[in-house]
Parts: sequence; structure tokens; C-alpha cells
Amino acid sequence: MDKAPSDKRGIVYRVLTLISVCLIAASFVSPGWWVSLTAPNYPEATFPQGIRILFHMDSVRNGCDIRASQEVEENEALDCVHEMDTINHYVGMYPIASGGPVEKAFSPFLFAMLGVMALAFAAPGRTARIAVSVVGYGAIAAWMTLAMYGQNGVNYTTTGYLKGLVVSLGGSTADKVEDDQNLSPIVKMLKQSLAESAQQEQPTVTGEDDRAALIANLEANYGIDERKKPMHEQVAWNGSIMQVFKWHYAKSLARWFNEPARNDPLVATMSSVAQVLYVVVLAFMALMVFAAFSARSIFYWLLVLVPMALPVGFLAEYAGWLWWYGHSLNAMGAFTLKPFMPTVFGDGKVAQFTTHSYPAIGFGLMVASSALLALAALIRFKQLRLAGDAAAKM
Repeated sequence: MDKAPSDKRGIVYRVLTLISVCLIAASFVSPGWWVSLTAPNYPEATFPQGIRILFHMDSVRNGCDIRASQEVEENEALDCVHEMDTINHYVGMYPIASGGPVEKAFSPFLFAMLGVMALAFAAPGRTARIAVSVVGYGAIAAWMTLAMYGQNGVNYTTTGYLKGLVVSLGGSTADKVEDDQNLSPIVKMLKQSLAESAQQEQPTVTGEDDRAALIANLEANYGIDERKKPMHEQVAWNGSIMQVFKWHYAKSLARWFNEPARNDPLVATMSSVAQVLYVVVLAFMALMVFAAFSARSIFYWLLVLVPMALPVGFLAEYAGWLWWYGHSLNAMGAFTLKPFMPTVFGDGKVAQFTTHSYPAIGFGLMVASSALLALAALIRFKQLRLAGDAAAKM
């Protein structure tokens, strides 16, 4: 016997939703947007892609590749994150790491939440929806709490996030930083020479070793900064994301422009936003458990509408932080510019630089996921309407 049309629709919308969940996961590990700067003093022969960076959900990463050239042999690509930071600071712009600090820290949990919402939407029946919601949101709540407030909580975040923090400090991602400010110049030179020799002989570390090196680097940098404070103001390292996030954001703001009167309120604001967002995420997940109780409830449709809005939310965040960069210029910059809105999409011009800002594969995956979710929602809506009509006739 053939299945009823409503059953076929149920299979189709669930398959579409599951595919969209895979696309959302893929978009998290892929670059969502890229930006590059080109200028006459960065010739295309030497910089074929310009000074290029990639915006991932949890970090900003180097977008420059090793140049393919017969004349010059390169073993390592130019660090274009640092290069763009250097260029931007001349006009008084804060480092790239200063943008979206809360969003990057919470991104793994937010994307996981979107995935659970979509899975609950695809679950067959109330019992399955509630089970998926309670187990999924409960796991996310425990994971987020351990990461945000737990001892060594940075162990529970992504390697990309850790690497982004370390790279933005301007140091190596593999080497532990040590406080050598009190060493004599001769000892410093000897130490640097030994470190360079060891780096040439040391194999590349990956996986857990790489994560351990990144965390050790952050802890060492944190310890150096704390030892510069009076003894009564020093706070021991606990490795929670909240602690690391607050310290790193303050350090990023002060990297070029060390103005506590201006930077400290920004740090306080972002710290408060992070605390509030933690509570909001927990409350929203509780609401989504309630939404799973009935497919006839208006809240039920949040399970698909919120994940569907992912590309819109990404663009809004991206544009908002670009506005902040262009309207938070520091007077300590070498050159003075009027506040401006950097180019969100397309090509623009800032001084002698041409800016290029375009979506990357991650954004395309978000859009594809939204399209599939929209189609799944339409099919599900029609299925529920037909089921309601059939029940009314009985």
C-alpha cells in the first residue's frame, strides 16, 4: 500500500532538515567571509591576493597562501592578520581581534543550539521532539557552563578559537611565551638563537598537542601581564573562557592604543554582555523545550525560523562590527580619518587602499541551509494543515 501524501511530506521535510543541519555544521568550520586590502605598495606579483583575512565563526584567520614563484621560495605564508592590523592602526583602527569577542566565544554553543532546534523540528512526534530538546539543550548547557566558568574551561572550546586568540597576540601558536624583560641583552640574544634553532628542528604539532601548546601560550601571556600588576590586584589563572576572554579583549584593545580611560569601559561592557548572553541562551533553550510540546503552538515554528535566519544574523553582526571599527577610530593613529562605514559587500576605497569584501564558502552553506529549511517549513506547514482538515471532517 502506498503511503499517504502526509507521510511522504513528513519524510521529505525531515530529510531536508537533516541536510540543513549538516550544512550548518559545515558552515561553522568554513570561512564565512573574506576581506582583502590591495595598494600600489603591495604589488600583485608579490601579493596576488592582497592582504587577505578570513572570518570564521570562532576566529579571524590568515587568508594569505604561500606564493607560488620560481624566483622566490617561501616556506611560510605571510601573516596577513598581523599585516592588516599594522596597516589599520595607522588610521587609528583597533586590532581585528577587538571585534566580536563575545560572539566568537559563544559561537560553538550557539551553532550547537541551532542544530538541536532543527533536529527537534525534524523529530517525529511530541515524545521524540521533547527527548531531542531535553538531551540536546541539557548537554549544551553543561558544556557551556564548564567552558565559560569551569576550571580550565578553554579545554572545552574549539582549536580555531584558541589559535585565533594566540595569533592575534602577535606570537607563535606553538611556542610558550616567557617573561624575559629582566634578562640582559646578551642572554636575550642567546635565548632567541636557541629558540630559533629548536623551532627549526621541532616537528609540527597537531591535535591535542597543538591545543596544549595554544593553552600554554595563553597562560604564559596571561601570567606575564598579571605579574606587571601590584600584588593585591593579581588574579591567578583559572583558564575559564570568561577569564581568558576578558583579559584577551583588554589586551587587544591596548595593543596599539593603551588608553585605560577609553578601553576599560569597553571591556566592562563586553564582559557584561557575555554574562547576560549566558543567561539568555539558557532561558531561550528552556523556551525551546516548551516549544517542542505542541506542533500547533506558534512557538513551535521558532525551531525552524531561528536556524533559518542564520545568514541574516551573520550579516547583521558583520556589518555592525564594521561600523564600530570605522566609528571608533583612535586619535593616536598616525593619520586622521573621518568616521566611515567600511565596505560590507563589494569593493571600496580607504586612503590609498582598495578594500574587497565578499562572502566565502561558509556563507554560501548558510544560505543553502536556510533555503532548505524554508522549503521544509512550507512542507511541514502544509502537512499540519491537511492533518487538521482531516481531523475536522471526522
